[in-house]
Parts: sequence; structure tokens; C-alpha cells
Amino acid sequence: MRKLFIIIFITCLTQLFGELLIPMDMTQTNHLKAYGIAFKSVKEGQKVKWLLNYRGGALIMNDTQEFRNDCNIRGVSFEIISGSDIALINDEINANNMEVVTLEKEPKIAVYTPPNTNPWDDAVTLALTYAEIDYDKVWDEEVINGKLVDYDWLHLHHEDFTGQYGKFYGSYRNAPWYINEVKYNEQMAQRLGYSKVWQLKHQVADKIREFVINGGFLFAMCGATDTIDIALACYMTDICETAFDGDGIDPQYKRKIDFSRTFAFENFDIITNPYVYEFSTIDASDYAQLRGADGDYFQLFDFSAKYDPVPTMLIQNHTNAINGFLGQTTSFRKTFLKNSVIILGETPGSDEAKYIHGNIGKGTFTFYGGHDPEDYQHKIGDPETVLDLHKNSAGYRLILNNVLFPAAEKKKLKT
Repeated sequence: MRKLFIIIFITCLTQLFGELLIPMDMTQTNHLKAYGIAFKSVKEGQKVKWLLNYRGGALIMNDTQEFRNDCNIRGVSFEIISGSDIALINDEINANNMEVVTLEKEPKIAVYTPPNTNPWDDAVTLALTYAEIDYDKVWDEEVINGKLVDYDWLHLHHEDFTGQYGKFYGSYRNAPWYINEVKYNEQMAQRLGYSKVWQLKHQVADKIREFVINGGFLFAMCGATDTIDIALACYMTDICETAFDGDGIDPQYKRKIDFSRTFAFENFDIITNPYVYEFSTIDASDYAQLRGADGDYFQLFDFSAKYDPVPTMLIQNHTNAINGFLGQTTSFRKTFLKNSVIILGETPGSDEAKYIHGNIGKGTFTFYGGHDPEDYQHKIGDPETVLDLHKNSAGYRLILNNVLFPAAEKKKLKT
């Protein structure tokens, strides 16, 4: 009798605290906070199952009262599932273009951002903060001094690695924030032993490249996507006009460009005119502006979850058509993509890739064009986006997919 009681008690406990499923389809009430729940679970040493292509990329973790409370507090929908439910889910996954990936290691996250305040927001820090995912801030000094080895994942946003201060000279050269930006960067360069800001930025770009080659995960948006490749291709060659560094461009700079050093782009032309708000021919912002907010969208590719789990992880979403959004670098002309680059999302019927991924050395990079997925044309001085108004944002989900990606179990992938 006592033995029967114990069996019944254990069965009841299993049903009460079995598995907790967080759906990521249209039924989810807060997609963005759901990523934070998964991240917290991994951080506490528990494994999380990421069900690729099943219910929008659903997540399964141990059912505990703590996680039930967390979901309720954060407004995240969840379901309690039994062993028989899991068996049915596994059958469905095995029979379809779906896969299970185990998240087991908490990635150490760094965001490359200046200590001084800039008059624009950063979608990734907004997403990380809203999802309650921890991250550290690093800047030039930390990168030059080799601190990136302490991190697994690095984000770059509206950063200019060419030393041209974001190409804001034409419109904002007399603005107090721009004057302070120039002064701050010049002081940093001098403190670190560089006579020019562009020399420091080129060295920072090279250190980031080294970080990825050695196994790091790089995620970049907006102007950082093309400026880091420009800096790498023109490494330690002066492409800055007098307005930026007090002397002229190296007249031989075109002959010195080395596209073998870049992450994603090749054979592009550099735009050096300080009055033109553009770095190179990579960016396709002009096409997006012609379409306008109502007609601008991009579409995610469909990959084989079982054979290509990496790109499949990066595109998990509850929709495959996502509203477009502008940035200093809005999207990438396919003409200038290296053959090794995987296009994750593109504007249908155009020469534009919006979302791309690739490998270099032991690491990976993902570039996402545009500035803020929920602010079509974020302008200098605009208030930051309130994500509580966009808790189901498909565009922001792509950012957080990249945060979960490094936590995945390391196994041989076919990408």
C-alpha cells in the first residue's frame, strides 16, 4: 500500500512539475520576454530545448514554480505538457522540416558602445534590457587591450569603423553632440597611442575580426555592418578627407584595398565625400526609401532544419514576412556579397539582402540591415522605442534569435 502511494505521489509530481512549453507562434503574448525566460533557465544550469520550426520556434524547459512565476510576471504564455505530449511533439518534429536544438551554455555578451551618450537608440541594447538578459559594455580601450577574449558574443550597432564619425559632417558638423563626439574620439585615440582616429578604428576592427576568427559570435546592425568591412579592406590606409582628420586621402587607396580581409562584402566602391551621407555602394537605402513604409518588407528564407540548423535558428519567427525599416545602412546589394555568405532574409524581386550570415575562421557573423525594427525611420534625437508596445515584434525576434544561438549545443553542423 505504501509503495502504491509513493508511485501515485511521484506521478502527481511529474504532472505538476513536468515540462514547460513556451509557444512562439501567434498565441504567444510576449515573444521578446520569452527569450529572457529561456536565457535565465540556461544561466541557472538547466538545458532548454529549442524546437525549430515548431510553433514559431517553441521552447521547452523544466517546469518549476519559479519559471511559472517568471512567465506570469513577465506576461509570457506557457503550457504544461506531459510525457505523452512530448512524444507526440517529437513524432511531429521527426516527420517534418523541424529539429530540436539543445541550449546548454550561457553566452557571455558584450555590446560595443561608447561611454558618452549619442542622440539615437540601439535596438539590441533595448532588446536585451527588455528581455532581461545581462550584458557588458565595451569600447575601444577594452577591445585594444584584448578584453574580447572574455566574451562569446559581441554586438556592433551604429558604429563607424572608418574614422569618419558616422558621415554626419554634412548635416551636423556644428551640432554640440557632433563636436563632442569628435573631441571624445580624438582624446581616446591619443590616449591609446594613435595619431588619428581612423587608425584606432581600423585597429579595433581588426581586433574584432580576430575575435571572430578565434570562435566568437558577431552580430552587427545599421552602419556597423559595412563600415567594419570598409575598415578591414582599407586596413591602415587613409580614406578620410581633410574634414575628418586634417589631411587628405591617400591617393593610392584604391590600389591598396584588400577584400580578402572582409567578413561579407567585396568589390564595392568607397564614397569619401564628407557631404554625402553614405560610406560605400554596399548600402541599398535608396531603394527602400522609394518603396516607403507601407510597401517596404523583407522575407525570410526557408532552410532545412535537420541539415542547416544554424540558419534555421536565426530565422525562427511567427511570420516570414517582416516590415522593413531604414538605417544608415538599410540593406545590402547582393552584387557585393561574397559567395560564402548565406542570405537569411531579402526584399523580394530586388537586389537587396536584409539579413545575412557567414563563417570566418572558427566563428560566425550575422549582419542585419537597418536601425530599429519598430521605428521605420529613426532620426537623430528621436525618443527610443518602447518595446512594451511591440512585445510581439517579428523584427526584434531576429535580434534575440542571435542571442540564443551561441547557447546551442556544439555539434558538427552542415551549414
